[in-house]
Amino acid sequence: MMLPMNVAVRCKGLRKTYEGNVEAVRGLDLEIYAGECFGLLGPNGAGKTTTIEILEGLLEPTSGEVEILGNSWKTKNREIRELLGISLQETRLTEKLTVRETLELFASFYKRPRSVEEVMAELALTEKSEAWVGKLSGGQKQRLAVATALVANPKILFLDEPTTGLDPQSRRQLWEIIGRFQERGGTVLLTTHYMDEAERLCDRLAIIDHGQTIAAGTTPDLIERLGGHHMVEFDATGMVAGELEPWRALPGVEAVHEEDGRVVLSVREPHETIPALLAAIHNRSGRLLHLTTRQASLEDVFVHLTGRHLRED
Repeated sequence: MMLPMNVAVRCKGLRKTYEGNVEAVRGLDLEIYAGECFGLLGPNGAGKTTTIEILEGLLEPTSGEVEILGNSWKTKNREIRELLGISLQETRLTEKLTVRETLELFASFYKRPRSVEEVMAELALTEKSEAWVGKLSGGQKQRLAVATALVANPKILFLDEPTTGLDPQSRRQLWEIIGRFQERGGTVLLTTHYMDEAERLCDRLAIIDHGQTIAAGTTPDLIERLGGHHMVEFDATGMVAGELEPWRALPGVEAVHEEDGRVVLSVREPHETIPALLAAIHNRSGRLLHLTTRQASLEDVFVHLTGRHLRED
């Protein structure tokens, strides 16, 4: 018998309507378990930022319930803030303060902060402790932004696109920092525009669009729901744009969509589908121009559900 997991963050029936009746969030339900890294993915305008700001207590919902470690923002505002560390997508820090002064300032906001020295060591900022913030590189500034969240000694860490614009080495350093926070029992809510990052870091994730959850689960779960573990992408002469039914009827095909002028099939057994595909192209007097096969990914799930790539503007 499995024991129930503790819920760190829960929202139910969450709605946010702005003036002019613009519904940014429309009845969103989420449960984030203690100790996990949970990813929130969605195309631009899907409602991610509004949802995050409501969960962080920065924005009032129009309706719905939010619980942070069993507490409500309405009754335990100060107590909840002691439990959260927040790193925004663009954290603007005072450029004429040093790294140490910045962290000491943020530590002073909390009753039981972590040691500034300890946090600087963990974030590889000790050598820059006396450097002005304005003199830091992009990667160092991003690590400092995360450090301002970690110095709070939080139980839950909100990270809004923490690695945007970073070089590969800096990205991996932040991944390791997130992993160590989880090892200490911390919970992470992450938004990202990098699918590889979501697959690498997130124990579970939710894809939202138009202010609603359209899929949630682990990456393997979501790929399984897509209907196939392999993707067959092809282009051929004689094809009609938007005509997908002939390919959907091929053996082993679970889902079909068009992408950049090519047809993409989600299949379970490529060795059954590909010969039938070649025969179908031949029967249409067509000629194969391109064919590739690969393992299905989280990106494929995202495109299938939203019709867009995560990094599209």
